[in-house]
Amino acid sequence: MGASLSNLTENGTGNGGPGLGDIPESCVACVFLYLTPPEICNLARLNRAFRGAASSDAVWEAKLPSNYHLLLHLLSHPDVVWVDRFTGRVCMSISAKAMAITGIEDRRYWNWVPTEESRFNVVAYLQQIWWFEVDGVVKFPFPPDIYTLSFRIHLGRFSKRLGRRVSNFDHTHGWEIKPVRFEFSTSDGQQASHECFLDDIHQDDANGSYKRGCWIEYKVGEFIVSKSDPETEVRFSMKQIDCTHSKGGLCVDSVSIIPLMLLISIGAWRISSRLFLLSFSDILLPYLAYRSMSGEHDAVTCLFILERFYQLDSLS
Repeated sequence: MGASLSNLTENGTGNGGPGLGDIPESCVACVFLYLTPPEICNLARLNRAFRGAASSDAVWEAKLPSNYHLLLHLLSHPDVVWVDRFTGRVCMSISAKAMAITGIEDRRYWNWVPTEESRFNVVAYLQQIWWFEVDGVVKFPFPPDIYTLSFRIHLGRFSKRLGRRVSNFDHTHGWEIKPVRFEFSTSDGQQASHECFLDDIHQDDANGSYKRGCWIEYKVGEFIVSKSDPETEVRFSMKQIDCTHSKGGLCVDSVSIIPLMLLISIGAWRISSRLFLLSFSDILLPYLAYRSMSGEHDAVTCLFILERFYQLDSLS
């Protein structure tokens, strides 16, 4: 059967008739324009014509964002920009090294800890401080889309012992007393803010604290980039500046800016004081607002969002 399939794809139907191998590469390339990169790579294994079409620059040029030359230029920066391999949407992650952290120069307060759990291979670890403030700014020509900004942080210091991951909470304190305020603003006037307690040690006595010892993405909000924006500046911060008590035992990894539609496919999202799936308002309402502002009304996309929401809801 394998031989018959090989004959079909390379030489025709097996009886001397035309087959997939006889389709011109230009026609195959036109079809590839409507497929995702993983689908193109899979089909490239069928025969030489498909493999040749999959090697066409025109096919891959259409899959890349229009500013991909700038993305290549940014590879050496403390910000990581990547393209989702299925949708071609642009994502960004900003390292703690690129942020302004109060007291970062003083080793009594902060230390840089190497780790494989960060895409930047290093995180900022807070031992103890009274004035906690982390600020950052990024200026980038984001493609038109609706984006979500979040902080990636970890309560406790983690390490490996005898091949196993362990967390130490000796310095972890103060985060259950007052909430931390997350906020951002964009150059065109969009703003979002969010407050929450980072430690819930007193809120879940029966099951223990489930916010300690794991990386959590704290969502701040969404912002919209329209087609008329050549470059967008985003200022973000995380602070708890009540000096009546100290706080410590916290790792700061990065800030992520990811298109909202990609988060739908990711599914679960850590936010506020508990882990839950994206809600109806988190997914549909911001996206519909974006579509209305851009003058577009894509019913098919909206139906997809609804379908995805109910799929996620059924998993909870």
